[in-house]
Amino acid sequence: MIPAEVLKKVRQIQIRTRRTVNDVLAGQYSSVFKGRGMEFDEVRAYQVGDDVRTIDWNVTARTGHPYVKRFVEERELTVILVVDVSASGAFGSTERLKSELAAELCALLAFSAIRNNDKVGLILFTDQVELFVPPKKGKRHVLRVIRELLYFEPARRGTDISMALDYLNRVARRHSVVFLVSDFIAGGYARHLTLANRRHDLVAVAVTDPRELTLPRIGLVELEDAETGEVTVIDTWSRRAVRRYAAAAHAQAEARRRLFARLGIDSIEINTGKPYVPELLKFFRMRERRL
Repeated sequence: MIPAEVLKKVRQIQIRTRRTVNDVLAGQYSSVFKGRGMEFDEVRAYQVGDDVRTIDWNVTARTGHPYVKRFVEERELTVILVVDVSASGAFGSTERLKSELAAELCALLAFSAIRNNDKVGLILFTDQVELFVPPKKGKRHVLRVIRELLYFEPARRGTDISMALDYLNRVARRHSVVFLVSDFIAGGYARHLTLANRRHDLVAVAVTDPRELTLPRIGLVELEDAETGEVTVIDTWSRRAVRRYAAAAHAQAEARRRLFARLGIDSIEINTGKPYVPELLKFFRMRERRL
């Protein structure tokens, strides 16, 4: 039995994302994520204006009249959400945690997928793969995915993006649309990003919080690394200390953006202090222009 409070939270996410899926992203999702190619549909009589390269010469010879092959796009996709559930996601200085923002965005993407009859899978990872939900279709399956995103309790605290991408490439043998959702507070994953992007349509979603970029001037602040337990004390009355903190944070974010650009990986940046739908729309419109 699923606890009532869990069902209530899942239902709230479903209601919040429904309008965005139906009204805001309607049509855009299917236009920017293409199927696996073209598949044969039928043979029909040649009509003026048809491409002569599509003539089916066997049928034409047998009937004595020209016939052409008709193809349609093989629309069905597999969407896999690869989500970082390490301890650093349990941070938020606004109304919600980074992990909650990631869960809601993933819910929106999952509902967009099933609206287009696509499959949805889920990989939750820390410094190990914590959970794998194989891709399936249907609303019931997506509600299970959202439940796992909201309430799964990971066994570990660290982050290993390379390991997660390596696991993805082992379990997802067919071309998939992959959303890698993380705060990317890790390193050494460039080669695995490259390999995953060659096999799949990889989209990186970076989740941040305002306090990870700037600090308020409130005196001595004790900062603890959620994954390692390391503690640092910063005097926020010191303009120099605050500037150094902000400069380091922005340099890290800029290095991440340059890496994605160099590897040809599309990315979305969402922040707990801002609405995420405008950033998602910006991403879809960018992909539409490019296509």
